[in-house]
Amino acid sequence: MRTCRTLGIGTVAVHAPGEEAAAHVAEADTAVPLPVPAGGGPVDAYLDPGAIVAAARTAGADAVHPGYGFLSENPALARAVTAAGLTWVGPGADAIEGMGSKTRAKETARAAGVPVAASLDPADVRAEDLPVLVKASAGGGGRGMRVVRDLADLPAEAEAARAEAAAAFGAPEVFCEPYVERGRHIEVQILADAHGTVWAVGERDCSVQRRHQKVVEEAPAPGLPEDVRRGLHEAARGLARAIGYVGAGTAEFLVLVRPPGEGGGGAFGTPVFLEMNTRLQVEHPVTECVTGLDLVEWQIRIAEGEPLPDGGPPPPAGHAVEVRLYAEDPRQGWRPRTGVLTAFEVPAATARFDRPAGPGVRLDSGVEAGDAVGTDFDPMLAKVVAHGRDRRDALRRLAAALAGARVHGVGTNRDLLVRVLRHPVFARAAERPWELHTGFLTGDRLTALATPLAAPDTEELAALAAALVGAEASRGSGPLPAGIPAYWRNLPSGAHLRRYTTDDGREVTAAHRTVRGAPVPERPGVRVRSVTADRADPAAATAGRAVLEVDGLVRAFDVRGSGDRIHVDTPHGSVALTRVDPLPVPEAAVDPGALPAPMPGTVTSVDVAAGEKVRAGQTLLRMEAMKMEHRITAPAAGAVREIPVAPGERVAAGTPLAVLDYEGQHSR
Repeated sequence: MRTCRTLGIGTVAVHAPGEEAAAHVAEADTAVPLPVPAGGGPVDAYLDPGAIVAAARTAGADAVHPGYGFLSENPALARAVTAAGLTWVGPGADAIEGMGSKTRAKETARAAGVPVAASLDPADVRAEDLPVLVKASAGGGGRGMRVVRDLADLPAEAEAARAEAAAAFGAPEVFCEPYVERGRHIEVQILADAHGTVWAVGERDCSVQRRHQKVVEEAPAPGLPEDVRRGLHEAARGLARAIGYVGAGTAEFLVLVRPPGEGGGGAFGTPVFLEMNTRLQVEHPVTECVTGLDLVEWQIRIAEGEPLPDGGPPPPAGHAVEVRLYAEDPRQGWRPRTGVLTAFEVPAATARFDRPAGPGVRLDSGVEAGDAVGTDFDPMLAKVVAHGRDRRDALRRLAAALAGARVHGVGTNRDLLVRVLRHPVFARAAERPWELHTGFLTGDRLTALATPLAAPDTEELAALAAALVGAEASRGSGPLPAGIPAYWRNLPSGAHLRRYTTDDGREVTAAHRTVRGAPVPERPGVRVRSVTADRADPAAATAGRAVLEVDGLVRAFDVRGSGDRIHVDTPHGSVALTRVDPLPVPEAAVDPGALPAPMPGTVTSVDVAAGEKVRAGQTLLRMEAMKMEHRITAPAAGAVREIPVAPGERVAAGTPLAVLDYEGQHSR
């Protein structure tokens, strides 16, 4: 929509019920609601090609841009659009169909002379083929993918992948390919016009992934030898020509990497083709930053019949890195997080949905402050991109921009992203390229990187700052006479105490006394420089800043909150606190055997029955939230007393999903 506005083209947004206030709807000139099919949900509204075409006709549109989700790689939509006499901003339906199935795409690539990874039917996998990666034939985004190392696990993992692929893409077909433990995921951006010109617009490295979902992307790929780079570009162009491709697309490859001296042949092996995305990629902004091209603009120009300029694509200038900000909680098993974004600010961003003017930070966000984050759609909130003079410059800018962001109300992976960008292995990928691979975010390293930026000491100081600002903000709101200081009390024998819990359940107590009308922390080495409160902030009941001197160092703490939920932003990390009520309301007793839903979502399958014996770690049922599958497992061995939910049922967070009687526990 930003590109269309620049080109003087009007825009129409389609939306599901409940999304009337979504950011993309507000951005458009016109909006058209989509109907939800009987028995469907908000996602299903976007999956009907006929409804999309009807919306375009209703709005008087003459073209459809498919974006990069839902039906963007569905040939039925491309055919429906062209049959209606509208312009399809993308490759033809035949090209989409040919590349839409990963197995068929590999056959096409092999015929074009492009090396491909072997494909196996799950029923044909043998022990000598392990480990293998189960993959959905359609779609992407890490959905419908499972690593299998034991042949006995393959049937269950393949079935789970089929269910996830069917839910996400409407296509349950899966296949297996050899799993490469140390590989670099590199993709080549293609632009092809209708006159026979095909550009390889540089490459992107997308090796930093979690659960096969891209987390960090960058351009150019660091440490890639020039001969490997040329080979990737040539293979991508050859594949595009082989299928008569027109528009923007991406050819994805896996390149084996080895440490020097291991197995000979240098650090990089022969690239193998994985798949082709017949659409714009989520990570296209890094290519735009380093080339100066607007890829969406060229999608539109090519759809209008314009040829690509002579002379080839512009060479990359500088380096760009993008991170995906997800609504998920690394400390709670990476569960999707829902709620209302009470604040969403990236002060370092110098451009939105556009290239920065020189080195800078770009923000592409699908949400705004005040938006509700639910479980129906993907958990990605925004993409934050830095363009620097070189890779080091880009990494430093991006890490600082993320660390200085204010994201309140919904937990995110922000701290993980900052730690990745600052990790020495990631930072030296250009000098030691074999150290960066798709297994980077696994095991103990992932656990360490997922820890909060704010150390326990910072959390304790944040609690003190929250208590001080809260007291300052309440001055004048109570029945005390004017002029009485905020921290005054008539029984000075005890300290002011306020207790909070952090998101990982740790309790923190803030304590200070009042001396000559000023607050004095109980903690040695800490004194209060200043406390200010913003009583005019309509979005927060508590807002302000506390400046503390800690062991001779002056640190500022920005406090903002509503009700019992307080967010404190500091240069050393952000802290979310929940105020502990000194007089809590009694709660109803919870059955110790009940397993509550960790998030809102939909139950997709029940794997056990009442009365069945289960072992610790056994999957009891599965649920879908934010288009990802989540397994509910038995915390200990026992027997299933009750399964109070059924497949297809939508549940709220905290809803009992199963009730167990554990071994050694007496049933009631």
